[in-house]
Amino acid sequence: MATIVVKQIGSPIRRPAIQRETLKGLGLNKMNRTRELEDTPSVRGMVAKIPHLVTIIEERA
Repeated sequence: MATIVVKQIGSPIRRPAIQRETLKGLGLNKMNRTRELEDTPSVRGMVAKIPHLVTIIEERA
């Protein structure tokens, strides 16, 4: 199972509700927090919707 490590680099303050909800869906809610998530198309799509708020730090096989 491949995983990716996602880090929140932007604040959800003054962002549209859909972007705040996407962060919650990824399990992120505070600056500089990281999560290791399964590398699926749905997770990649969520990250692609908010590239200004998160970054992919590492991809693991």
